[in-house]
Amino acid sequence: MARTKEFDPDAALQSALELFWRKGYEATSMADLVEHLGIGRASLYATYGNKRDLYLKALDRYSEARAPGLTRELSRPGPALPAVRALVRRFAEESADEAYRPRGCLVTNTAAELAPHDPGAARRVELSWGHTETLLHAALLRAQAQGELAGDRDPRALARMLLVLMQGLRVVGKASDDPARVRDAAEQALALLD
Repeated sequence: MARTKEFDPDAALQSALELFWRKGYEATSMADLVEHLGIGRASLYATYGNKRDLYLKALDRYSEARAPGLTRELSRPGPALPAVRALVRRFAEESADEAYRPRGCLVTNTAAELAPHDPGAARRVELSWGHTETLLHAALLRAQAQGELAGDRDPRALARMLLVLMQGLRVVGKASDDPARVRDAAEQALALLD
């Protein structure tokens, strides 16, 4: 007869996500995970696979938790451009916040740390970025159709520019002590929507 798990796999995955988010993939050892989660190494391997598998599951959870909020923000009825502006400003404010800075964004962190040499991580980063770009593009198309955005603007190119800006805000915000740097960059980019 199979043994019953003596821990909550869902809670343990959330706890692993928090540890990876705080320390990064490379700096988190299996010993760190065993200690932080209070779960034996054999149980960790049996439930999640190796450290990379656990990290990718944690990254999936992170992305899945954030996707509905982003969709809600950019898909509300009414004027679309204010929602786009609010999202970019939120990214800037979060990136400039001292409490946020040590962890940053797990997707952005993964892009910098793992994506260049890990196809599974790169695929997840691309899915997250693709989702954000698609939502921005749809919002900008709506803004254009509603007369909020000039007809000669390219909504796809603007969505890509905003995605790159937002990811850049995450990187610079994590490393910079100057909150004006990310706020000013966001405002200059938003001026391109006028």
